[in-house]
Amino acid sequence: MKVAAAGLACLTAALAAGVARAGPWTQPAGQGQIIVKYENMVADRGFDPAGDLADLPAERRDRAVGMFAEYGLTDRVTLQLKGDWQQGEDAFVDYDGRGPLEIGLTWQVWRDDTTAISLYGGYADGGEGRNAGYAAPGMGDHDWEARLSVGRSVAGGRGFVDLQAARRMRDGLPDETRADATAGIHLNDNWMVLGQAFGGVADDSGPRWLNIETSVVRRFGNWSVQAGWRRTVAGRETPVSKGAVLALWRRF
Repeated sequence: MKVAAAGLACLTAALAAGVARAGPWTQPAGQGQIIVKYENMVADRGFDPAGDLADLPAERRDRAVGMFAEYGLTDRVTLQLKGDWQQGEDAFVDYDGRGPLEIGLTWQVWRDDTTAISLYGGYADGGEGRNAGYAAPGMGDHDWEARLSVGRSVAGGRGFVDLQAARRMRDGLPDETRADATAGIHLNDNWMVLGQAFGGVADDSGPRWLNIETSVVRRFGNWSVQAGWRRTVAGRETPVSKGAVLALWRRF
């Protein structure tokens, strides 16, 4: 399992009421943020190769602590760093170690008062678990990703919609196509509600997955706390995982 890196990038679009600065919206030059996120997922059923639900041989548990950081190199170019530490166990493997490490750049192609379009390119090392048989789903030894993001402010700037599509070129595994959709609405200056769907499909009739996550975010000045719940709702050759997600954000 893994901290959903794209999910982190999407969810950070809620930095301030009426202001979106993540995903399609790059960070201003000299500004940035760090997000630390904890996930605790459990699955006792999974989707088989035909997409039907089936019991797993034993309960599967996945826990991870992930970090997402970004910093504005210029007003149109943002540096991004992602990494996590994973712990997991199922009927076959018990793993505890470093997950994927990723570095990349987001370039804002176009922006006006309500809409932004950005391109992202990144490189990821698959992590220690890749050789232990418990790597993050979708991770090769050395991966490259290209991502297109389109975001739009709605409801007079109180909300936003963020759509992303990515192509993951994986070393040693079939390549993947991924997609993310995030929507958020500010209830007031300090509270926000977020909803997200993210999924993917591997080439050569490989695994497929679709997860949904809902959460609330409470802001305390430059700090924010996020709490939510995630669940796998569809897929193939993937566990039906569900559990809590908690995150702490710091803007600087």
